[in-house]
Amino acid sequence: MQEAIRIENVSVIYRPKGSRKLLRQYLQDRLTGRRDEGFYALHEVTLRVGRGEGLAVVGANGAGKSTLLAVLAGLLEPDEGAVQVDGRLSTLMELGSGFHPDLNGWENLRLYAAILGMARAEVKQRAEAIVDFAELHGYMEQPLRTFSSGMVLRLAFAVAVHADCDVLLIDEILAVGDAAFQKKCHRRLMELRDRGCTLVCVSHISAMLESLCGRGLWLHHGRAVMDASYQEVAAAYTSFMNGTDRHLWDALPAAPVRTAGA
Repeated sequence: MQEAIRIENVSVIYRPKGSRKLLRQYLQDRLTGRRDEGFYALHEVTLRVGRGEGLAVVGANGAGKSTLLAVLAGLLEPDEGAVQVDGRLSTLMELGSGFHPDLNGWENLRLYAAILGMARAEVKQRAEAIVDFAELHGYMEQPLRTFSSGMVLRLAFAVAVHADCDVLLIDEILAVGDAAFQKKCHRRLMELRDRGCTLVCVSHISAMLESLCGRGLWLHHGRAVMDASYQEVAAAYTSFMNGTDRHLWDALPAAPVRTAGA
């Protein structure tokens, strides 16, 4: 299978901020390469994801799930390791974060599409389909501040899934709109995957996630502890969270700490 995503021994280190140093100490640390202590948000994660594959990333809060997506999206540079994402990338992370409340619906549609890398000709060609999908005809001339939060999310989702991407990153936003609209979103994501788009999803264990992703990755304290079929990963993670499989607690790694001299 042709690879869409390649991650090799990637680590991300979060260091304490706001510590005050004398200029002499600061310069000495810079010259010697010494860094403040910190902790690994991701620690030596290696991953390959094929084209058209659906990968669900699960783990407790602070496991490194959103950090992994940020690295894949290019929003965060890893401290160690290499990341390669082939093809056009689109994200469903913090939907609508590029919108402006004083611009109307059409203007925000074009703005968000440009942020996602769509050319002007693409936007013009797909604008009506985007609005149809979002079910916002009759509202697009109004400023965004008059939209409900649900309408904003529907517009952002509709733009993102019409971007003809090769890799789509999804972070905890599968519950968009009412039940009928969620089904429409699910069908659209299935269509994208079937066309060869690679999906990387971070969300809670659910039937929707199972239908989108044949593979699961369990992160714990920034480390990959299980990479298998989604059903296997979901079952193991659910048992762990419910406390029904107590030996898993001893098998999982402790949080790795970055020492000051490392």
